[in-house]
Amino acid sequence: MTTPVCTSASNAATAVAPATRPTMTTQTFPYPSFASYVKARQPVLLRTARSLTANPSDAEDLLQTALAKTYVAWERIEDHRALDGYVRRALLNTRTSQWRKRKVDEFACDELPEPEPVSCGDDQAERQALHDAMWRAIMKLPARQRAMVVLRYYEDLSEARTAEVLGVSVGTVKSAVSRALGKLREDPELGFVHS
Repeated sequence: MTTPVCTSASNAATAVAPATRPTMTTQTFPYPSFASYVKARQPVLLRTARSLTANPSDAEDLLQTALAKTYVAWERIEDHRALDGYVRRALLNTRTSQWRKRKVDEFACDELPEPEPVSCGDDQAERQALHDAMWRAIMKLPARQRAMVVLRYYEDLSEARTAEVLGVSVGTVKSAVSRALGKLREDPELGFVHS
């Protein structure tokens, strides 16, 4: 069964008079395999997108854009076992483009809000507070360091695989992750974790 990508184009082709209608070959589009891939991997890919943005709606938009780019390149992707890496790279490239285009709005204030110290225990609320504080600290990192920390510790990729996904050397990943962890250790909002 063929599924046309553009209905208006397929309708226009059938509207041509029979005498002038060009002979069209039947082309099978990769939509069924793409749809099954998205259905199976969407939760994992959405988690990756959420780790790259502060807003859940932005994460959904980011994933949709990356999947659209993947769909366009579907036939050119030789190894479909490496699709997650391809989509992650599309996510990172798209987000990087967005960071470069964004307007930075920073406002000076007289007082910095001081976080309330929270003790780490078995309470779900305390764990959620720690999780939220960690995400706020990660979102303060530069884009490149944040991407590396997310891939290394949230996506559980090795240093070599992280380097491969980002197109950098393993040494770059090691040094950037080390600097990022140093910044996270110095983050005042996470100070209660060390005490």
